[in-house]
Amino acid sequence: MLQHLITQQHYFALKLFSALGCGLIAGVFFAFSSFVMNALAQLKPTQGIAAMQSINITVINPLFMAVFLGTAAACIFLLVSSLLRWHQPDAAYLLIGSLLYLVGTLGVTIVFNVPLNEALARVEPDSSIGANLWSSYLANWTIWNHIRAAAALAAAASLTIALCYRTAQS
Repeated sequence: MLQHLITQQHYFALKLFSALGCGLIAGVFFAFSSFVMNALAQLKPTQGIAAMQSINITVINPLFMAVFLGTAAACIFLLVSSLLRWHQPDAAYLLIGSLLYLVGTLGVTIVFNVPLNEALARVEPDSSIGANLWSSYLANWTIWNHIRAAAALAAAASLTIALCYRTAQS
């Protein structure tokens, strides 16, 4: 049934897009974990808050969202496909990679990072409330971002391994 809906070339392209999307998102989150948040922490709270508020607004753009959410959509398809094609040698890698991205990257973003961003958006950068929030925001947001980066990288690795397997033709 699935073979009728998608050709082997399309299936390979979908796996490749997913692996590359996961890798690209892992790179974005790695950059934040490894130097962006450290740079913001070195600024005065007023400046750091204002900069992060600006980043949180500008990240919502068509290019980033297409990759971030497009990868999620592709992973949903691959997750379902892996369950329907469980007998294929790449199925476990597709399932693991898809779950890592959907839960560890998208899920963590929705459950943890977005609420932290929303709380930061509600404060005035030069207020005492903002300054108090900033130190906890830096620590909490960065921890969850480490998890997102690791999950996206592990997802990229798992999906890349799945690319190494040729799916049997029916």
